[in-house]
Amino acid sequence: GLATQLDQTRVNELVLSVPWEGEGRSANDKLQPGPVGEYIEVVDYDPASGMYYAPVDLDDLNLVAQDGLAPSEGNPQFHQQMVYAVAMTTIGHFERALGRVALWSPRIVYDQDNVFKGAQFVRRLRIYPHALREANAYYSWRKKALLFGYFTVSDADRVNFPGTRVFTCLSHDVVAHETAHALLDGIHPRFMEPTNPDVLAFHEAFADIVAIFQRFANPAVLQQEIARTRGDLSVENLMSKLGLQFGNAVGRGGALRDALGSEVNGEWKASEPNPRHLQKTIQPHARGAILVAAVFDAFLLVYRSRVADLLRIATQGTGILNNGAIHPDLVSRLAGEAAKSAEHVLQLCIRALDYCQPIDVTFGDYLRAIITADSDLYCEDSFGYRVAFIDAFRRRGIYPRGIGGVSQDSLRWPTGAETLLDDGLPHGSEKIAGLGRLNIDWNLETNREKVWDRMGKNASRIREWLHGKHGSKYLSSFGLTLDETAPQSVYRDHYTNLPKVEIFARTTIRRGYRDSLVTDLVVEMTQWRAGFYDPQIQARVDSGEHARQRPDFKFRRGCTILIDPGDMSIRHIIRTPGTVADDRQFEKVRAFLVRENPGQDNAFHAGPCEFWPDEDILQLHRNYDEELDNA
Repeated sequence: GLATQLDQTRVNELVLSVPWEGEGRSANDKLQPGPVGEYIEVVDYDPASGMYYAPVDLDDLNLVAQDGLAPSEGNPQFHQQMVYAVAMTTIGHFERALGRVALWSPRIVYDQDNVFKGAQFVRRLRIYPHALREANAYYSWRKKALLFGYFTVSDADRVNFPGTRVFTCLSHDVVAHETAHALLDGIHPRFMEPTNPDVLAFHEAFADIVAIFQRFANPAVLQQEIARTRGDLSVENLMSKLGLQFGNAVGRGGALRDALGSEVNGEWKASEPNPRHLQKTIQPHARGAILVAAVFDAFLLVYRSRVADLLRIATQGTGILNNGAIHPDLVSRLAGEAAKSAEHVLQLCIRALDYCQPIDVTFGDYLRAIITADSDLYCEDSFGYRVAFIDAFRRRGIYPRGIGGVSQDSLRWPTGAETLLDDGLPHGSEKIAGLGRLNIDWNLETNREKVWDRMGKNASRIREWLHGKHGSKYLSSFGLTLDETAPQSVYRDHYTNLPKVEIFARTTIRRGYRDSLVTDLVVEMTQWRAGFYDPQIQARVDSGEHARQRPDFKFRRGCTILIDPGDMSIRHIIRTPGTVADDRQFEKVRAFLVRENPGQDNAFHAGPCEFWPDEDILQLHRNYDEELDNA
């Protein structure tokens, strides 16, 4: 879209540097035509026309010499190159932030009787650049794939003319957004289960945050926008807009989404922070936009702080720039500070994922995760990132549940020692005994399947420990129950008939204060209970009077535990409210799903939410038009 606008055409082409996958690998592990690599498999099949397009070979020396194929809307091989490059760039951001190789969510295997058999490692995420002939793109958790659509514009707009064919796979924003969905699902698979208004909104907002701040690594676009806005990124600019061509093509009148404002009757208007707006907004995209705006506000606060001295120097202390274009050297310095701020904000937002509970996340919980994750790495907040996030979230009405203040100290998750003391365990209980040494010997160079296998073995060892004399004393603190008197609707082990615990274990290695390495073992423990919309059926299943049947939804509770693998001490215990046997929390989730809460209207407008629809993200994206109309 930018290529057709004279003032933007010079920034519509950029070069993305991605790891050379062939180096140090056997011939079978090198990047294959497709491209097919370690993480990504591009399959260019177009079901609408029944065609396979020839795969691009990025290891072809002719392409290597010219930084790949030149941009071309009409060349499917460039489309393949585009999705591969952007997806690999997004993966790189996640791996740097989390200090471990990226893993996709496993494929769940069932037998002929639909009985769960286990989980399979998924090496590659498939990407279909031309999967749909419609104005859509989505991540399919069932297919472990990204599916991009294309469509023809029927009416003229400021970017497209009638007959223009728009390919969503040619939007950097859309590709980064969908890849972020897949990466988030690989870390928190239960974040696709709606248990409160924030969950699905968080999935959409987080993907937008990744797409927005990833583009700040593009110097040409950033410097142009700094020059055009004279360093003020709070006014309308390209950096805050997502899906410009897509949004115009489907009749938005502007970008698909904008962190700073929106088009109203053909004019752009900034969205002013309103702390009451969140309470009235339920639709996932609209609600998620509030979180995106809060994060962008935090970035702006940090950016202004970092460039204040540059502006004082450039204005002889007045802080007011003269009329006209600003000096190119100042543009370069301002762009550098903006890029640094954006990179740190993006890393902060990704790193916080390890500090979220595994289910039922809220925007307020995410704020606490951001503050705690940064505090654990950097004891000092030299540039005020944490204060900026607290201020920006407060102005947008985002508050954590269950705390009496919004200072840094009150927002940080309690330490493991504090939580255990509050639960009545003796001093020193944060040092885990009886678990033994776990296999945490992996890094960014380790074979990903071996990492996945070691994660499973560590989870099995933790499960054994939890059922033993050393681990059982922590059950209450972890928000778990192994009580055989728990409701019969709680999922149980087939052999012991005790409530079963699902466990995921992963490591994270980050560089913190004074370049010290900080390593954590991140353990997620969850339990689930069969939920039914009919209270009478629920009561019979809970008591064991009714045979188990497919539930209407699954009610999960649990916790995330961060453990220092050096001395096996618990750094943090981050719990969901209540346990899986907690009827009050159970009723809250059920009320949300069946729309019984007075004054609320959740995203599932037609009544009770169908648990695990075939394609959650697909339906969420298809319903976006209706959400905007309703809003």
